[in-house]
Amino acid sequence: MATWNFDSTHTNAAFSARHMMVTTVRGQFDQVTGTLTFDPQNLAAASVEATIDATTISTGVGDRDNHLRSADFLDVANHPTLSFKSTNVEITGDNTARLTGDLTIRGTTRPVVIDAEFMGQFKDLYGNQRVAFNGKTKINREDWGLTWNVGLEAGGWLVGKEITIELDVQAILVTEQVPA
Repeated sequence: MATWNFDSTHTNAAFSARHMMVTTVRGQFDQVTGTLTFDPQNLAAASVEATIDATTISTGVGDRDNHLRSADFLDVANHPTLSFKSTNVEITGDNTARLTGDLTIRGTTRPVVIDAEFMGQFKDLYGNQRVAFNGKTKINREDWGLTWNVGLEAGGWLVGKEITIELDVQAILVTEQVPA
């Protein structure tokens, strides 16, 4: 099995949630790191570990970003990272799989399933081997203790409970150093 490190400049963790029951707020985390153990000929044996710097959350609105960093939501002062560690890969098609793993947010770890697609392997302009994946899942934020909300006068809630997470991962093959 080869080891691949996430290329943080070409890896993205994005999210979206309903706002006031009718519109969608989108955002992302600007720092995602991780390691992938992967052989394109044996997708079922793949594993991944990823860490997201929660302080880098960005929705394009500074006040909202600060609120999401606060104890009402991610509580980055006490929980500066989110993490994911895979526990199983189930092949669902030629280039698709269901990746099961443990997602940790605010110190709470729960299982999630990510529908993943292998986008391919290629050589970059500098001769490095790269692989790319896309993934998507939905979670109920309250399962991780993110329960802050405000009831709306007309009914419903200010912030939706369901969060859609979309991942674009590009990773670079770690070349093994041969002792001299």
